[in-house]
Amino acid sequence: MTGEQIRGLFDLRGRIAVVTGGGGDLCGTMCHALGALGVKVAVLDLKLEKAEAVARAITAEGGEAKAFACSVLDTKAMQEHCDTIGKVWGVPDILINGAGGNDPRGSTSVEYVEKGELGNPDAKSFFDMDPDGFSRTFELNFQGTVLATLVFARGMVEKGSGAILNMCSMSGITPLTKVGAYSAAKAAVANFTRWLAVHFSRTGVRVNALAPGFFMTEQLKFLHIDERTGEYTPRAKKVVAHTPLMRYGTPEELLGTMIWLLSDASKFVTGNVVPVDGGFSAYTI
Repeated sequence: MTGEQIRGLFDLRGRIAVVTGGGGDLCGTMCHALGALGVKVAVLDLKLEKAEAVARAITAEGGEAKAFACSVLDTKAMQEHCDTIGKVWGVPDILINGAGGNDPRGSTSVEYVEKGELGNPDAKSFFDMDPDGFSRTFELNFQGTVLATLVFARGMVEKGSGAILNMCSMSGITPLTKVGAYSAAKAAVANFTRWLAVHFSRTGVRVNALAPGFFMTEQLKFLHIDERTGEYTPRAKKVVAHTPLMRYGTPEELLGTMIWLLSDASKFVTGNVVPVDGGFSAYTI
């Protein structure tokens, strides 16, 4: 292959992308990159102002983008947006299922449960978690991925081409302490990614997932940076100690893998959950 042909494998110009959770730090960065690469980007987010901010920035940089307010648990609203996108641009070529997050009610405050600590209000264990919080975390991360795919992937299957990229997490591969609901939900996303890849394998639609390690987003700063000192919290120090590259990732460091998985450069890649984690998943002692 010539250099031009190889570069063409990564060319996404003219494609249409739907990105849920597009107003967030990670998926917002993905939206910006796709817009810069000539992709028409539908930015979906629960908060319209966040989606609009991303869409405006893409447009200001010469790209094409539209913002939509949407919950990934509302299939009716997503279908209306899908119809609008179809009328304006056409059937999507790309779906990034990025909406997600953690509900603190589905987490513990301690890593280990101790018999003598049961009932201690300062040591929230598995038995103190709110079942509604656990369910809400599962609905947002897993059910939201399923429902968005039901809506936006149908057109891809009908036309015989497309790429779906789910946002998993290293926590879905190796469960992190404290975040039991979130880890379980992301594990479900990883499993669903593999199942759907096989199910869609004869349609021309590929399905893969990104499994980010620890990226310093605004949400993570709140938990991992001490507001008073600006230093890492004890949990953050554990993260860095377990990451061979000895640092947190930046949202931009997801882009290379994203482009590869969405482009023709990965035409023979489906059913994969790809870690982007600074070596976190490879480390042991």
